[in-house]
Amino acid sequence: MRIGIGYDVHAFGPGDHVVLGGVRLPFDRGIQAHSDGDVLLHAICDALLGALALGDIGHHFPPGDPRWAGADSRMMLRHVEALLRQHGWRVSNVDSVVVCEAPRLAPHLEAMRTHVAADLDVGVGAVSVKATTSERLGFTGRGEGIAAQAVALLERRPA
Repeated sequence: MRIGIGYDVHAFGPGDHVVLGGVRLPFDRGIQAHSDGDVLLHAICDALLGALALGDIGHHFPPGDPRWAGADSRMMLRHVEALLRQHGWRVSNVDSVVVCEAPRLAPHLEAMRTHVAADLDVGVGAVSVKATTSERLGFTGRGEGIAAQAVALLERRPA
């Protein structure tokens, strides 16, 4: 078995929505990012890549590369899952948390879990997505941005 940890953060900027876990959420601001800025999926990608010792999301999807401008992070997650398979691993489980004061995430967590599970080719029971605030402390508490952390446990694929 292998374990990996991932973290991502993006600042809020102009816009009318954020994307988290592949779910488009109406919001009074957007995310400043090269791709769609889905911090949850980026943290999960980093956790998976870390467990494989294959670098980080910036190595596989360089922020300066125009091919990834506005990219759908679900496509990135599916690419990372393909790397898992190529190296003989599969996801055992993923646990993640999104940190922000707003938007309110609780009504959307199940849809996020469903998207992550589908993209990783695992059951929804193998994916945990939680939401919390930082009690108005730090950049997330001041409403300047959003962060996510994830851990992933991998197991060898049966031969």
